[in-house]
Amino acid sequence: MYQAPRLPPVSSGSAQNPVPAPGPLPWVQGPTFQPQPHNLSVTHASSPWLSAGLGRMAVFRSGLLVLTTPLASLAPRLAPILTSAARLVNHTLYVHLQPGMSLGASAQPQPSLVQATFEVLDFITHLYAGANVHRHLDVRVLLTNIGAKSAFLPPLSGSVQNLAHPPEVVLTDFQTLDGSQYNPVKQQLERYATSCYSCCPQLASVLLYPDYGPGELPVESLDVPLPSTIRPASPVARSPKQPVRGYHRGAVGGTFDRLHNAHKVLLSVACILAQEQLVVGVADKDLLKSKLLPELLQPYAERVEHLSEFLVDIKPSLTFDIIPLLDPYGPAGSDPSLEFLVVSEETYRGGMAVNRFRLENDLEELALYQIQLLKDQSHKENEEDKVSSSSFRHRMLGNLLRPPYKRPELPTQLYVIGLTGISGSGKSSVAQRLKGLGAYVIDSDQLGHRAYAPGGPAYQPVVEAFGTDILHKDGIINRKVLGSRVFGNKKQLKILTDIMWPVIAKLAREEMEHAMAEGKHVCVIDAAMLLEAGWQDMVHEVWTVVIPETEAIRRIVERDGLSEAAAQSRLQSQMSGQQLVDQSHVVLSTLWEPHVTQRQVEKAWGLLQKRIPQTL
Repeated sequence: MYQAPRLPPVSSGSAQNPVPAPGPLPWVQGPTFQPQPHNLSVTHASSPWLSAGLGRMAVFRSGLLVLTTPLASLAPRLAPILTSAARLVNHTLYVHLQPGMSLGASAQPQPSLVQATFEVLDFITHLYAGANVHRHLDVRVLLTNIGAKSAFLPPLSGSVQNLAHPPEVVLTDFQTLDGSQYNPVKQQLERYATSCYSCCPQLASVLLYPDYGPGELPVESLDVPLPSTIRPASPVARSPKQPVRGYHRGAVGGTFDRLHNAHKVLLSVACILAQEQLVVGVADKDLLKSKLLPELLQPYAERVEHLSEFLVDIKPSLTFDIIPLLDPYGPAGSDPSLEFLVVSEETYRGGMAVNRFRLENDLEELALYQIQLLKDQSHKENEEDKVSSSSFRHRMLGNLLRPPYKRPELPTQLYVIGLTGISGSGKSSVAQRLKGLGAYVIDSDQLGHRAYAPGGPAYQPVVEAFGTDILHKDGIINRKVLGSRVFGNKKQLKILTDIMWPVIAKLAREEMEHAMAEGKHVCVIDAAMLLEAGWQDMVHEVWTVVIPETEAIRRIVERDGLSEAAAQSRLQSQMSGQQLVDQSHVVLSTLWEPHVTQRQVEKAWGLLQKRIPQTL
């Protein structure tokens, strides 16, 4: 069993040594922000310095948002509240729900249990959906004080809960009558926060006064339910005020690549339902093959690490069994101790299949809870209209994935890109698009033809190594005959590459001098065998063009007239797309229409122009 680790608290250094403010602000004394406990004065989120460019600079890495407004009244206020919080916090924003709590009374407020109803689940979904517009924020709704209906629910612990990223500031939607940063209220807020969670020693506090726009929002509950986002399978009741049933053990599964807000909804519902143990299946190996751009998926260990940190943060009282999911059923199909399964709209049929499988094996059906997909309001062409990891991977195309190589031995003022990809990937078409944007393109195949030609630098060594029977009658090397000699014969292939690769590399360096003479600043080496030949040593960046293997085979068959088996064999003799991407700085794909590829290349080119001065 995988017991998710408790991560040690991070240093509070970022709170004590934050980013200098760009000029004096009304609430900062001196040129550098130095938060002090109990006396930080922050202007309203709608004040001029916030609505100007300065206010968009977040000054805390982590924060805790304590929401005190009743849920029905809170829902329409949520977007402005999150916007205000996002102006102050730039990485992790924890959210603590305590509807109806007053910070203005004389008595210090204490945390109390919030009954988990379907209204609460819908609100959590609504909150994560609203957080999508703040992509820089890792929002985490804390569930320690939210309890499902259960006879075995333990009482709230009086101990302080550790968090992976201890908050440097505590924020709240609670407002004073005069709209001020009233110190006694802030002191109560800070004491409340530190009594519940591990916070940085120098904890700052801010009463948020979001700009709700024209018109006053009602203070009292609107009694208008949020859209239903959680659908339990019959016969489980479903009404907003209906308490959610608690279970001992349950399961949830997914790929969980680049953990996003839709994942967090799925996991949060599962954590509320489970009272003792949650089994989390993480898709791996064969289940990843059908994913879009699988080469850009985070490794399994990295996905598990992020997942573990999130789960332990939001509900540390649970035991989490995180396991690789290698078939569609996973442990949900065979574990008799499980009682429920949380699925999405997309995977609901899979949940039904799990239950049929369980019945066939004399196991009880699981209670299914179906979660509505979160819509991505900012999705672009060729991206899904839901919040998805596929869209996140699509947006990575053209971005720099790792720092460029320093190559002082290359010609000065020339930036060299090594462009590679499996056969059929569309690498050469990308090279031509880069040429159209101003790059000098070196075609390694053409250099190979020059090297093979009579009188070329590789001609005599190749003939001596493989004999004159590889020649046409006119003395030109018959590449088909030569290819048949080395194909499938590693020893013969190594003899050939040991001759050819150094020669082509020398010719490529000569071409770089030609590029410099023409006044070019970017040179692209188009080479399918770039990495196998070790030519990454003479480039600043490796760019790889990826395509699904099935599409590559289709293109090879259509282009070269080969059988599918021959095309498959060709691909197996090359490095895989995953192996190429693992050593790449930029990834592109020609999977979509030509104009989509063009946009990717233009994006990558534009970003390249910005970083060239920093590398050369």
